[in-house]
Amino acid sequence: MFAKAVIYTAAVFTALAAATPVPQGTAANCNTGPISCCQDVRPASDASVTALLGLLNVVVDDLTASVGIQCSPLSVIGVAGGSACSSTPVCCENNSVGGLVNIGCVPIIL
Repeated sequence: MFAKAVIYTAAVFTALAAATPVPQGTAANCNTGPISCCQDVRPASDASVTALLGLLNVVVDDLTASVGIQCSPLSVIGVAGGSACSSTPVCCENNSVGGLVNIGCVPIIL
């Protein structure tokens, strides 16, 4: 009887572990560029983002990409502190516009 209870308990915990979602964006796996703190993150298809990108002559091929607005880089010390970004911490692929807009952003957990 005890052996059946142990096997049942092990099976339940194994199933729970397999069904638990794993966070996709963490500071440790940001390999596309520096971690940034953005005031706002919106899809590239958003009208205000489209207008801003047009003024900057920036072309975004993927309209489903997320665009960070008014971003500043976070230091490694800031990431370790956990409270350096009061807005949206993100990992972005393209930070070539000086922080005004960052393209291809994924929100991360610090």
